[in-house]
Amino acid sequence: MVTSNDVDVVVVGGGIGGLSNALALTRKGLRVRVLERAQEFGEVGAGLQIAPNCTRILDRWGLLDEITSLGVLPENIVMKDALDGSVLTRLDLHDVERRYGFPYMVIHRSDLHGTLLRACRKAGVDLVTDVAVTGYEQAAGGAVAVHAGGREPGAVVIAADGLHSVARRILSDDEPVNSAYVAYRGAVPIDRVADLDVHTKDVVVYVGPRCHFVQYPLRQGEMFNQVAVFESPKALAGEADWGTPDELDAAFEGTCGQVRAGLPLMWRDRWWRMFDRDPIMNWVTGRIVLTGDAAHPPLQYLAQGAVMAIEDAWVLSEHVEGAGRDWDAALAAYNAVRPEHCRRVLTTARAWGGLWHHDGEKRLWRNEVLREREVHDYGYVDWLFGPTALTPDQEPPMFPAA
Repeated sequence: MVTSNDVDVVVVGGGIGGLSNALALTRKGLRVRVLERAQEFGEVGAGLQIAPNCTRILDRWGLLDEITSLGVLPENIVMKDALDGSVLTRLDLHDVERRYGFPYMVIHRSDLHGTLLRACRKAGVDLVTDVAVTGYEQAAGGAVAVHAGGREPGAVVIAADGLHSVARRILSDDEPVNSAYVAYRGAVPIDRVADLDVHTKDVVVYVGPRCHFVQYPLRQGEMFNQVAVFESPKALAGEADWGTPDELDAAFEGTCGQVRAGLPLMWRDRWWRMFDRDPIMNWVTGRIVLTGDAAHPPLQYLAQGAVMAIEDAWVLSEHVEGAGRDWDAALAAYNAVRPEHCRRVLTTARAWGGLWHHDGEKRLWRNEVLREREVHDYGYVDWLFGPTALTPDQEPPMFPAA
């Protein structure tokens, strides 16, 4: 284990957020070391969605062509009622690209992570595995990441250590918030859905009472990704055996045929509890700074989790360059803009999830409202899909004026 001050920046965590920070800062001429607790770099999961605010940054890093070759540029995002299968609203993603200048993409999580990892290696990032950071300390002119094998000093330590961040405890005594929703995932070869009534060129979201179901293609259309999310009665009751396959089947029993036909293709040997955290408005203490899920773990309803992590990295690197490597100034500028933007995303994701899962009269009201939306009305996504703000005055209004 190398334990020296031969790097400018120590990044704790080698996920999408950690690697994005490492790459962005290395591109600005800084020496960066990444400490990953696992024995090798990798990413767990299946598909994710990256909107134009993210592909814009990937393009600036010179990665968009590679990412595009690995993912899929879907034609539409289609929202349907999960009970009757009717279309509620649609986003034309070709028009989205024309409007924002960059595409909306779906990609396997491991493919995005792998692209960032290769870029970090090519850029000369020092990538270290099998290091579990257990604490953080301030130091003269910097900070230190502490682990069983030693201490890693840097001018700054970036904590990209995820939902259960050790560094976050320095800034807040909050805990992850349990939504009682459970996710099943499943990515299968595209020929497994050849006989099903599915959209192979779109992102389709079926919204239903206390459940939703997402489908889209991956890997240039060679794979098909599905995500089934539902409220677990056992999780609500605090029981240990939450989210079992029998709960999955019961949650979707009343849904339309297209949804029920996809359920047998889900991975049934693993499932995930859905957590977020309440927003915190300070991510910096001395030379220790939070990023990614350590700062703002969201519920998934806006598909902005990985996107926000990549935005964090770009914003911080731009401020480091703009401040002439004055870390205190750069961290203050980062802290002035990112917490408020991510607060908006976290709170809106919670509200959006509630809207998706309405039942009874509220479901009918939701369907009516969504059907009234014009296909090319972007008033409710401009604040997400537009250029990432570097300063608070660049942050656009969330919704159009009445």
